[in-house]
Amino acid sequence: MEYFDLEDPFTSLKEHQSDTISALFSSESDHMPSQNYLQCLKTSDFYVSFRQEAISLILQLVLVGQAQYSCNLDPYTPYLAVNYMDRFISRQDIPQGNPWVLRLLVIACISLAAKMKEIHFSSSNFQREEGFIFDAPAIQRMELLILDALNWRMRSVTPFSFICFFISLFELKDPPLTQALKDRASNIIFQAHGEINLLEFKPSVLAASALLLASHELSPLQFPSVETSILSCEYVNKESLLKCFNATQDMVVNQISESIVDTVSSSSTRTPLSVLDCHCTKAESESTTSTMAATAMAEKREIKRRKLNDFCSESTRVQISQIQPFG
Repeated sequence: MEYFDLEDPFTSLKEHQSDTISALFSSESDHMPSQNYLQCLKTSDFYVSFRQEAISLILQLVLVGQAQYSCNLDPYTPYLAVNYMDRFISRQDIPQGNPWVLRLLVIACISLAAKMKEIHFSSSNFQREEGFIFDAPAIQRMELLILDALNWRMRSVTPFSFICFFISLFELKDPPLTQALKDRASNIIFQAHGEINLLEFKPSVLAASALLLASHELSPLQFPSVETSILSCEYVNKESLLKCFNATQDMVVNQISESIVDTVSSSSTRTPLSVLDCHCTKAESESTTSTMAATAMAEKREIKRRKLNDFCSESTRVQISQIQPFG
């Protein structure tokens, strides 16, 4: 499998740079959740809680893997896993009352993301202390279900795919500033991944908004020229960009307690993963405990370990509702 770089998802088109840029903008909608996903999250407490718990668990498992098993999962791996998860649950009904579904989905999404990043991932290491244990065939079945729901579009076009393109429009002569803008915009993008209100915006719009906000923070004098460069881009919808920029700015104000100076000075030491982890942990603590979480705790008290095995036949198209754990 060819190495997948979130900043350059179409490496095979590299020799045709103009075609690559056009392809990125024309295909980005294919790598977003379905259009009714945001409305579903706004009206369903179950899906809000499910998403928050899934993101928190993805980050938790990745951190455990890094700390205990020397698993070399970079910060882009959990981001990619969350992208897969969002796109999947926007297209697939999630049965309620089955807490093991969330864990199986999370493990499968991390596994797929690790494969795309060519990073070794041992699912058994991430399940040693958990109440539900999934064998390799069960995880592979869920992976196939995810692949089918995503139409096998795994080389996700994300906001990171557009950062270098937009930066090239600025024609900055200061390499340290250019790198600082890229780093700060990347941190904002990682943080934004947990924000429900930002899911409606295309990846390119979020990337442009993050760079504008980074420029406003780090180099106010350069901001007018950066803004002009982005707004003059033929691919950018100005109305959508303004709406996204305001929402992104509100997110930063509301979720980051540090001042702009503290944020800038600490951006070099705060990893993208820690930023996303902090944000999602805060969001999770503010949410009410869901019925599914309560059910999961009850199951854990009653069942120390449960083995999930083959949950569908080879010839049957799998639906989550068909998945039943062994008693």
